Amino acid sequence: MAPWWMLDLLSTFNVTKVKVTNRGCCCAERLNGAEIRIGNISENGGTQNPTCVKIESLGPGEEGEYICEMVGRYVTITIPGRAEYLTLCEVKVYDTMVSEGYAGKT
Repeated sequence: MAPWWMLDLLSTFNVTKVKVTNRGCCCAERLNGAEIRIGNISENGGTQNPTCVKIESLGPGEEGEYICEMVGRYVTITIPGRAEYLTLCEVKVYDTMVSEGYAGKT
């Protein structure tokens, strides 16, 4: 299975953006090709949730900012099709609470 990291927001939120900081030492290229996914499925590391962005390249110690505007409970970072290590320095998730009865995109 591809490596993954998941954050459970414990409720459904409108995730407006995600900031990812890559490790600053060796092996920064391990994050290349990673996908940020947001949705309400937790099984299999949330790999069935819609993709916000594919991280093409992020240098050592660099921070990438990705605008998502997606609704979901789980934020997942995964590297599909690879069985390598997933290394992250920091992940920041920015969101707003979704009102009850909201029926937007998930």
